[in-house]
Amino acid sequence: MKSIRIGAGLGFYGDHWEPVVASIERGNVQCIASDHLAELTLAILQKDRQRDPTLGYARDVVPLLLRLWPLMQARGVRFVCNAGGLNPQGAAQAVRAALAAKGLHPRVAVVSGDDVLPRLLDPAPGTADFAHLFTGEPVAGVRERLVFANAYLGAGPIVRALDHGAQIVITGRVADAALFLGPLVHGLGWTLQGARSETDLNRLAQGLTVGHLLECSGQGSGGNFGSQGAWQAIPDLAHIGYPIAEVWEDGSAVITKAPGTGGRVNFDTVRQQLLYEVHNPHAYLSPDVVLDMGAIQLQDEGNDRVRLTGARGSPPPDTLKVVAGYRDGHKAEVTWGFSWPDAWDKARAAEATIRSLLAEKRVPFDELYVEYPGLNSAHGALAPLPDAASLNQMNEIWTRMVLRTQNKAAADGFGRLFPWIGLSGPAYTCGFTGLHNTSELLGIWPTQVPRAEVEAQVKVMFDAEMLIS
Repeated sequence: MKSIRIGAGLGFYGDHWEPVVASIERGNVQCIASDHLAELTLAILQKDRQRDPTLGYARDVVPLLLRLWPLMQARGVRFVCNAGGLNPQGAAQAVRAALAAKGLHPRVAVVSGDDVLPRLLDPAPGTADFAHLFTGEPVAGVRERLVFANAYLGAGPIVRALDHGAQIVITGRVADAALFLGPLVHGLGWTLQGARSETDLNRLAQGLTVGHLLECSGQGSGGNFGSQGAWQAIPDLAHIGYPIAEVWEDGSAVITKAPGTGGRVNFDTVRQQLLYEVHNPHAYLSPDVVLDMGAIQLQDEGNDRVRLTGARGSPPPDTLKVVAGYRDGHKAEVTWGFSWPDAWDKARAAEATIRSLLAEKRVPFDELYVEYPGLNSAHGALAPLPDAASLNQMNEIWTRMVLRTQNKAAADGFGRLFPWIGLSGPAYTCGFTGLHNTSELLGIWPTQVPRAEVEAQVKVMFDAEMLIS
């Protein structure tokens, strides 16, 4: 029975790509799928695009492919990624230029059409209100401040690009697991669209599960392993191997990693990733299939091999998820510390002073957020503070204060409230950071759009050559 081996690339913009080298050189993979877009990455890329309209993509894709493509080309390995972000054509141009300078000319396909900002900006009567998925508010309240809106595409255009000989596929906002499902559908001849049987849907569900297990790079092979008392047993994280899946035509799969690499693939590390970011394990929505994890079986075969079977699929919804971003004011933050004795009382006194100055100067702001790194910044209210006497005996107390405001001048002036404390406030303060650090905030607006409207606009292009999608 035919099978294909696919390896994990990056799990986020800025992730480490050296572990992918081992998957290419020793993992016998036919494809690498690389996920550069965490949920908030588009907001980062929007800020890049505001500074330079030619940007808006995950720029790490260029050095990544300069490192990896010669290795992949020699072995016939294909590469799929969503590093195009808000500007997939710009990403492809940068990749082509960088590789051409090295005498390399791969066949690069670009997937576009996920940009649905014009639809959300349309105020015409009778158009959808594009309600916020969690609050139900209509988009009209933020419409004039919207700066991007992208739908999560599925695996279809990736399959078409690979079917037409693409060696590198660069997309915009594609659902994470779809990056992996596309090569599986292409390589194993599965039915993705049209009339699909229960068998077809179950195969797609298995492929979606594989993608979900591989989309977070090292987190699928022992990285970020949170089991108390067990994470210490994960070997050699400095040389972790990213997960690899071998998938057969019937959808059955084995999750493993390249030999001689660090990390661990076993029942516990795989099941932790299986439930990562899953709201309903019986209805995990994707653009290609709805996954029911209820009957999944994970069989630990030892030697960093876990067999995956039992995923069940049903038809996908008629809508696609959208992540939109809107201008939401400005942020300024300052961090500083006080040392023993009475560290806690000093920190609270300085905080009270800053609050007093904000009131006296009538600084306009929406929120003043205060946390204490080392005490409660990781868990907030779930990390109760010790009593004041214990806090005052601590070696040091650090305070992080964040001002959120619609007024840029107020954000720019926030840091000027602090320096005088160094000589005129409580004793033994240190480590002021962020005094001149302000930034624009982008709010996130999750919503849905009819998939038919989006998919009719999706394009797959090779240079100037466009495929009908």
